Amino acid sequence: MSRPRAGVADKPTITLVGEMFPADPVGIGMMLEPMGLAAGPVVPTREWRELYAALDCAAVAAIHPFYTASVREFAAAGRPIVASAPVGHDGTEAWLQAVGQACNVAQARIDAAKNKWLPAIRGALARTPIKGRVTVSGYEGSELLVARLLIESGAEVPYVGSACPKTPWSAPDLEWLRARGVQVQYRASLEQDIAAIREFKPDLAIGTTPVVQAAKQATIPALYFTNLISARPLMGPAGAGSLAQVINAAIGNKARFDTMREFFGDTGDGDRAGVWEKQPVLRPEFRAETRRQVIKLMKKRKAEEMV
Repeated sequence: MSRPRAGVADKPTITLVGEMFPADPVGIGMMLEPMGLAAGPVVPTREWRELYAALDCAAVAAIHPFYTASVREFAAAGRPIVASAPVGHDGTEAWLQAVGQACNVAQARIDAAKNKWLPAIRGALARTPIKGRVTVSGYEGSELLVARLLIESGAEVPYVGSACPKTPWSAPDLEWLRARGVQVQYRASLEQDIAAIREFKPDLAIGTTPVVQAAKQATIPALYFTNLISARPLMGPAGAGSLAQVINAAIGNKARFDTMREFFGDTGDGDRAGVWEKQPVLRPEFRAETRRQVIKLMKKRKAEEMV
């Protein structure tokens, strides 16, 4: 078997589990440097031989907590697993502490890493505030991390929905969010995500394609999680200010949605939906007859249930 292309690291490495923005592993490596550690391969790896370098690590960071099968393999190899990720001020502080302890790093070196990077993260968050209520939903596994970053940036986040299951590796994020009154829904369905939009009436909805569609139909600005949120760094100082511009710009588009709604009215709603070559002809008599038949059927079923 060929050796890893990058060779053998001269420092203990932290393997990163999860699909991340390309700049994030570089930023994580910089944050680990004061502790005498380095960022290892990102799993899933691009080549089989990189898995050997991934296993040759001091600890494993479960950045995306739903890679449970991968985590089991590392645990079976005796590698300690660190939950959450270095996102925002609080997340980065807790993560650096957990990584340092897992690798038996002296507390003085852990504190040195914190003192170097936490002020920069706090400053980036202060320079790029986000004002508004935002709901977050998706299936990538980083939804809780994004919500943490939004809240530390000043946003109100009442709901986070993830299609991924609850695992021990998202526990710190879950605890942090719930302590701030956030409703977190694992294995969230489309109906639950849309219900959250209707309940909380956010200034912006972040979600999947049907969630974004439902929000825009309700004249609520919305962003696709995969295209516009995951395509940005989230970790460390670079991630601290990465979301503000796109989030604030989207919230600022509310007036445009109201204008379009006022112009189009109820065009495209209900039986006006679809593509028509001519103006639709309404048939109120057909609708009344259908309603009568449905009521009759419902009465019949209710009577059968009572027998």
